[in-house]
Amino acid sequence: MAKTIIAGFEQLRANLEITGLQASTVSIRQTNVRAAVEQRLTVLTSFLSGSYRRSTMIAPLKSSDVDVFVILDPEYFKTFTPAGLLDKVRTVLLETYPNTPKISRNGQAVTIIFTDFTVDVVPGFHRKDGGYLIPDSIGGVWLSTDPTVHDSKLSEANGLHEGDLVPLVKMVKGWNKIINDAFVGFYLELMTQDILNRVTISNFSSGVRFIFDKGRERIRYKIADPAGFGGSINPLNTVGTVEDAVSRFSTAYDRAIKAEAFESNGRIEAAFGEWKKIFGDYFPAYG
Repeated sequence: MAKTIIAGFEQLRANLEITGLQASTVSIRQTNVRAAVEQRLTVLTSFLSGSYRRSTMIAPLKSSDVDVFVILDPEYFKTFTPAGLLDKVRTVLLETYPNTPKISRNGQAVTIIFTDFTVDVVPGFHRKDGGYLIPDSIGGVWLSTDPTVHDSKLSEANGLHEGDLVPLVKMVKGWNKIINDAFVGFYLELMTQDILNRVTISNFSSGVRFIFDKGRERIRYKIADPAGFGGSINPLNTVGTVEDAVSRFSTAYDRAIKAEAFESNGRIEAAFGEWKKIFGDYFPAYG
């Protein structure tokens, strides 16, 4: 519990973090998964990507996934189709994890569903002009991507904001979790980074209100892949229409405005109530 809005947002920030023990478990597990692939396939390099690598993963861990990229010898590119390569990686992982609840081919990755969290293993190859080629088993093609660009751009922007950008990204993703993952998490990361470009973050409460405000318009449009390979990120996940998407942001913005008005009038407990409507149990109770 907390008695000030500043303290409330600090507790929100803490509640969104996975625990130290969970982080240790993730570290050990992803290392073992990478080693399992390296035992049977010729791996040139492997690295973490996604929200875990960018420090934007939020609790609970069980609903999160850890992305592992394994860059393979180009000889495999000559041998396998996109679906065939994923099937090969799946077979390799099944040898190490025969009793894991589920290991399946999933579009562009092999997904390992452990009891406590999920690992997505993405095999790929170095791309001639930079970046990587990864398999798309649904389209039967090789896709160009470079997750290291995504990671470096967010890290750079977070530094410019003196470390306050990543916590705000997590807060927006926490709100998204409360509204049934209405939006694609990676899209929200990119949108938040874009909205706050050259904007001073005074505090977290005004920061999230500003994001909800500008997001009402931004959510109407896809965002270009920062890696520059021509793809665009679609914002919609469980929401079906742009109108519904705008409505979600408008509702959050209205509640944030109401919370700030309560705070200005000294009605701190009422302000807490409005923030809890936005962030659910991630936001602490007043007291």
